[in-house]
Amino acid sequence: MSRPASDVRAFEAHATDADLDDLRARLAAARLPEAETVPRAASGSRRWEQGVPLADLVEVVNYWRTGYDWRAFEERLDRIGQFRTVVDGLGIHFLHRRSTRADATPLVLTHGWPGSIAEFIDVVDELADPQDADAPAFHVVVPSLPGFGYSDKPAGPGWGTERIAAAWVELMGRLGYREFLAHGGDWGGNITTVLAGRFPAHVLGIHTLFAEAPPGLTTDGLTAVEREWTEQTRDFWRHRAAYAKQQATRPQTIGYSLVDSPVGLLAWILDKFAEWSDTEDSPFETISRDRILDDVTLYWLTRTGASAARIYYESHNSLDPGLRVDVPAAISMYPRDIEKCPRPWAQERYRRIVRWRAPDNGGHFPSLEVPRYFVKDLREGLAAVLAAQA
Repeated sequence: MSRPASDVRAFEAHATDADLDDLRARLAAARLPEAETVPRAASGSRRWEQGVPLADLVEVVNYWRTGYDWRAFEERLDRIGQFRTVVDGLGIHFLHRRSTRADATPLVLTHGWPGSIAEFIDVVDELADPQDADAPAFHVVVPSLPGFGYSDKPAGPGWGTERIAAAWVELMGRLGYREFLAHGGDWGGNITTVLAGRFPAHVLGIHTLFAEAPPGLTTDGLTAVEREWTEQTRDFWRHRAAYAKQQATRPQTIGYSLVDSPVGLLAWILDKFAEWSDTEDSPFETISRDRILDDVTLYWLTRTGASAARIYYESHNSLDPGLRVDVPAAISMYPRDIEKCPRPWAQERYRRIVRWRAPDNGGHFPSLEVPRYFVKDLREGLAAVLAAQA
């Protein structure tokens, strides 16, 4: 049974001046390695073959220390509306923006790693109160995953994606939303799939950027493009997923660096924004430095580098092979995302795909890379989901 809404408390983000001064001091005193040993003529993505290039990191560190404004991000969160409540014994932080529209539908947006609630702050208002009166409107809820941001850090094992999905059902019910829509990518996509598969009585339908097929499917009958998707995904897990294996097996070990060194944390996260975005050279071609630093600074100030990494330890390769999603699903596979699932494979798990899109642009962080298209795609996908309920 849901606890009463009175258990939900307003929350304000406010780092102390001492914490911000400490961050700037650590950045000023950072010990950096020598430059990467890639050919001097290397350009574009080749510059990143050994990781974040020294020159790029120095530029971002200098801006983080002298130009970046954390207070502006705090004020943005407060304007949207922040809250905390205890679910299943753990304090959960979330943004909650109620629409002014009487016909609005509840929607939970779930982030992944190395993302955070920062992924959605530029799209929440337009989803809640669209300028176009004919566009669907949503009561938007954006939780911070356990161990991320202003949510509590689990003190023991067991907070995997199944438990998180159950917690989201409890959270939405506490806000008065017995039935709701769900969206996510990365771990948020995994959790969205679990929500739809385990709690169909509460989930009206989903929009996801992550469609994980059951294991053991054949490539027979796939198109050339779909075969290429499977090859790209296989290459990613074979050659570019060391970060996931580290966090799935030794999150505590890497956690010391992520919590103790802001430069180490920045490099660990910036590497993924660079590799997983639809850009040719730098993630800043499509995502502002401020947005990436909002995300990194949130990890830093909340000391969640280790606790966030543990979601891999708890849930890596844990999606139930037999889980099926029977509620309506809209699925979008962005071209530069790290995993892309062919539709024939996806249909083995998601049994009522009502809309399928493969956009021309965008990567792993479309709400930051292509926010206008992301909002349009999410609206149209969820509209198709709701129409399927009629």
